[in-house]
Amino acid sequence: MSKIPFTGKSQQNRPQRVVSTDPLAPAQAYNPEHPLMEDPDALAMRLVESEDFVRRNKNVLLGLLAVVVLAVAGGFGYYLWRNSQNEKGQAAMFQAVSYWEADSLQKSLKGDGRNLGLERVASEYGGSDAGNLASFYAGVAALKQGQYKAAIDYLEDFSADDYLVQARAYSLIGDAHLELNQPKEAADYYNKAANYNANEYFSPAYLLKEGTAREVAKDYAGAITAYEKILTAYPAAAEANEAKQYKSRAEGLNNK
Repeated sequence: MSKIPFTGKSQQNRPQRVVSTDPLAPAQAYNPEHPLMEDPDALAMRLVESEDFVRRNKNVLLGLLAVVVLAVAGGFGYYLWRNSQNEKGQAAMFQAVSYWEADSLQKSLKGDGRNLGLERVASEYGGSDAGNLASFYAGVAALKQGQYKAAIDYLEDFSADDYLVQARAYSLIGDAHLELNQPKEAADYYNKAANYNANEYFSPAYLLKEGTAREVAKDYAGAITAYEKILTAYPAAAEANEAKQYKSRAEGLNNK
């Protein structure tokens, strides 16, 4: 008869749990062969404690669950509402944008009696993308009509991830401040436009406007800095020649 080879894992060599003859005495420490196995008694005790914790704190846990459910439902509801508002806003501003493109600025801003103007769209759908875009259109229209304070308000309400449009909005706010004889404020906005995702295509023009606005404000040192940045950061820009001339003029004025 063949013999089974000794492997070291026979029943003789496995650690055994010693059970006391006294049923009231605590069991000896459980030492399983596999280190990841739970002690059944400890596991049972933990389950009992968990059930007891849930029972004692049932109202608190139900309250927390209700808060989580309400937060998720509220967030989803807001998402649906915002999408709905955006669709309505886009439909509402369609005619206003058509007037804007045709340079019928008054109808674009105020509406035509049947269709909302940009002012109403920006106000009623302000939390949507359509309302945000309406603020930009309204700001440009107000600027063209000489309503500079209104233009600033609309354009400051506008925000965009697109670096070209946002920088353009900053520059237009600068234009409105310059028209209001506020050259320092204008220069600050031109600087924001130049440095918002700075690039070789648009930043030089904004820096040139900043420099001239600082000259109007008699901040010649600031003007020199703006012109110098064009020459050092964007030497190949079309504005470089003007920047060189304007810098010489600002230096002459600064030394007086």
